[in-house]
Amino acid sequence: MTLAEAAAQADILAGEGKERELADLRREWEDEVEGAARSHDFRERALAYRAIGQFRWRQKTELLQRGLEDDSPACRGSALVSIELLSRDHPGLVNSLRPRLHNLLNADGNDAVRRLAAVCLANGSPQRETIVLLEHLGDDDEQPAELRAVARRVAQTLKRKGR
Repeated sequence: MTLAEAAAQADILAGEGKERELADLRREWEDEVEGAARSHDFRERALAYRAIGQFRWRQKTELLQRGLEDDSPACRGSALVSIELLSRDHPGLVNSLRPRLHNLLNADGNDAVRRLAAVCLANGSPQRETIVLLEHLGDDDEQPAELRAVARRVAQTLKRKGR
């Protein structure tokens, strides 16, 4: 079984609520995930960052933070996908990464990474500075249309949460 297959299996186990089996799979694949996250090959790093979310590995958030700093947009995007997944029921992760997510949203050179950062922010607490940033991006005609649409949608979601 490859890491990608193990991560897919972990995602299924998590979805089915099979915590014991998921914990066993985590133990079995922990070294491989750690090694892949430190690989020189961006594809292996991206796979590792994505696997962290599929394994529901909240203890690996330091690796995800490293993923947000990676030179590869694929790695940053994979880390963001995992952050979004891990923060769906726990806004603490997004709240702790908020300054970095704001930076990615505002200034990353890859539009897909910027959109993923916005999507992650939807799972955090509705803080005013985040809503203002999203509204500004949503109204800025110089921004890509897809980013503007995501920013407006996330701003509205956060406003509803704040009521």
